[in-house]
Amino acid sequence: MAHPRVPSRRRTIAVVGVVTACLAAITIPASASTRASAPAKPSRGGSVTFGLEAESSLGYCLASAQLGPAGIQVVAAIYDTLTTINSDGETVPYLAESVEPNEDYTQWTITLRENVRFHDGSPLDAAAVKLNLDTYRGKNPKINAPLTTFVFSDVDTVEVTGPLTVLVTTKQTWPQFPAFLNGTGRYGMMAPAQLADQGPCATNMIGTGPFRLEEWRPNESLTVTRNDQYWRPGLPYLDEIVFKPVTEGQQRVNGLASGDLDIVHNSGALQIIDLRKRARAGEINLVDSDEGAEVGYGMLNVSKPPFDDITARRAVALAGDGSELNEIRNRGLLTLASGPFPPGSPGYLKDTGLPDHNLKQARKLVAQYEREHGEPISYEYLTNPDPETRALAELNKQQQAKAGIEVSIRVVDQATQISLAIAGQFQQLAWRNHPGGDPDTQYVWWHSGSPVNFGRINDPVIDDLLERGRVETDPDARVKIYRQLNRRFASELYNLWVWYTRWGVGSQRDIKGVAGPPLPDGHGRPFALFSGVIPVVGLSRTG
Repeated sequence: MAHPRVPSRRRTIAVVGVVTACLAAITIPASASTRASAPAKPSRGGSVTFGLEAESSLGYCLASAQLGPAGIQVVAAIYDTLTTINSDGETVPYLAESVEPNEDYTQWTITLRENVRFHDGSPLDAAAVKLNLDTYRGKNPKINAPLTTFVFSDVDTVEVTGPLTVLVTTKQTWPQFPAFLNGTGRYGMMAPAQLADQGPCATNMIGTGPFRLEEWRPNESLTVTRNDQYWRPGLPYLDEIVFKPVTEGQQRVNGLASGDLDIVHNSGALQIIDLRKRARAGEINLVDSDEGAEVGYGMLNVSKPPFDDITARRAVALAGDGSELNEIRNRGLLTLASGPFPPGSPGYLKDTGLPDHNLKQARKLVAQYEREHGEPISYEYLTNPDPETRALAELNKQQQAKAGIEVSIRVVDQATQISLAIAGQFQQLAWRNHPGGDPDTQYVWWHSGSPVNFGRINDPVIDDLLERGRVETDPDARVKIYRQLNRRFASELYNLWVWYTRWGVGSQRDIKGVAGPPLPDGHGRPFALFSGVIPVVGLSRTG
């Protein structure tokens, strides 16, 4: 297994805090590969309608937004980030011309590109970047940043040192800091005008991205139009993208087949199988991959009954049968996971010690829990309205019932599900998170005290491993730390890992550029389809 690379000292960051090379490939089914990547001169103009899996109903004030893949897809059109991830899994400069560390990785000099402007004409200069970083740190009194303050809590100061240079000083060694300037696409640069007031910040979307906001009708459509002053010459090609939330996956597939939608993203296995059939028949283009994708799992709230007791967690884990779920509901398409880190990650282990399905042992633990607590194990399972995920929830309920565990199912839309997760108002919910990337980027999801530690994990061992992994610069030592972390999750069963998510992006035959154009300055190609998001900057229509 290749090891993650750490930037050499005092070198401009072109490779930072990276995943290993095996995450670089984007899987394209052989039957569709020619159509998906056939060379064609991009045409300027045209509109596409993009079917998204959900609406981001709370808006796009990025410091407080609650964004899943659908929301990040919209962000990719309107905002740019200071760094990005290329197809080799490397964090590279994007809006930044360079991101350069000092000797011990406690200071980072961000040098910006010249002549980049926000959609309102204001410049992307050092003052604007400082305002954005201070906002994400919770230092902008006009903007509430409940989720990102902890993410950037290891930043000590942000100073303007020149018209286009910013010096970030961290509280400790932080070699993977540049990855957090991307945040899987969440941490775009917003114009000072957007950051002037909390109220309109959610809807007054002003970025530097390839498209500017035209109109947003929540739960109906969000329309963006070409930014004619975009800093990347000749881009974008399209005049317009219309994003439409279509919450049921099969409806997105049907919309693509009927021509009502031009592009769709889907993570449901049955939907991807359907898309593959249509691609083989020559009806559509398709790119699908599980590289860089999230892990799907049952997230447990370990701060309240029954999952504050490891006996209940073990019983539920042993009663569940991921192989059966995968074969029955996914036709065996997905790869089962034994932890949060995918193959190629420094923390990946084929066998973490996660217990196998054992109904007899599950029943014993259920009886033990009832003796100790005076009541059987029961819990509410929170999921979204998509028929495919509801069917998975029902099969899970049947599996648990065989062990004497009572499960009730509650269905809510994705935005509500995220809100309930943040508030800790759940017992178990169907979740999808932790896309491929450097393991340090998972720090915020599991460290005690973090507002996005939704499962309320409070484990000194996990805290210690996360803290050691953050400051460690030796690749071999980092591998050991994150493998220990993986094993700790398996022993304590804070989450019930099931499989690695596979995303499929289907498009009409005349649409090109789904994988995106080469990155500027020779930094390679973008990591397309990272966590279900494509780089819309290079989309075009032919014919």
